[in-house]
Amino acid sequence: MFSNGCKERLKREFQKNKLAKFSLIALLIIVICSIFIFLSPYDANRIELVQKFEGPTLKHIFGTDELGRDYFTRAMYGTRVSLVVGIMSMIVSVFIGTLVGAVSGLIGGKVDSIIMRFIDMLMSIPLFFLLLIANAYLRPSVINIIIIIGVFGWMGIARIVRSEALSIKERDYVLCSKALGASNKDILKRHIIPNVLSTVIVASSINVADAILTESALSFLGLGVQQPMSSLGSMLQQAQSRMGDQIYLALFPGLLILIIVMSFNVLGDIFRMGLEPESNN
Repeated sequence: MFSNGCKERLKREFQKNKLAKFSLIALLIIVICSIFIFLSPYDANRIELVQKFEGPTLKHIFGTDELGRDYFTRAMYGTRVSLVVGIMSMIVSVFIGTLVGAVSGLIGGKVDSIIMRFIDMLMSIPLFFLLLIANAYLRPSVINIIIIIGVFGWMGIARIVRSEALSIKERDYVLCSKALGASNKDILKRHIIPNVLSTVIVASSINVADAILTESALSFLGLGVQQPMSSLGSMLQQAQSRMGDQIYLALFPGLLILIIVMSFNVLGDIFRMGLEPESNN
């Protein structure tokens, strides 16, 4: 997918950026823990009232919550939910945004104008407002949250891809393909999409971070993942009434959100600098 030059630039960027190394390692550790949390000796939903509100110990490294449930186990299951929502909604957004942006840029003319005005209209409405309206008409669930965030999160990617497509379609090899009778579908598949992949990858990493923050905000408001399933946002929502005496209930999910979002943003910057070095000039 990447040329040798891009791989070398990415390698150099990682080598000289300590924050990028930390972000990658931290993200890998969190992802691995969330995947293998089923090996935990504790049931994330089992109520043990006799051990409620125990602070962090060797037995419960994140402590226990108001129902005596192991907080680390719930936090990792919540992290899994947040990561799944972030990644899957990113895939939906990238698919729609790349397709719409590439078609708009390639066809141009009135079609491009209509699509761009439609995107401008959607982007003029606060995204979170749209999400709240859509969520009000759908039963809160992980699948519905993925669909809602994905369907309303593609506009920025479409604009980026469209600008790239406008430039690519004027290049000699594309003009030559047109002269030889290539259809718009062939040009889209063989020239436009492959040449916007680096831009899409950079946008995707930022999109994941935004989707995780959005899911956390919805869950914090009680409109996202519902009990007994946990997510990082819902854990923060439940912890807000205990900030005075059990601050760890908000500290650990908050730190996980911070590290995950920061890591995706940092890695996105590294990919941008590695794959699009001309932007640094």
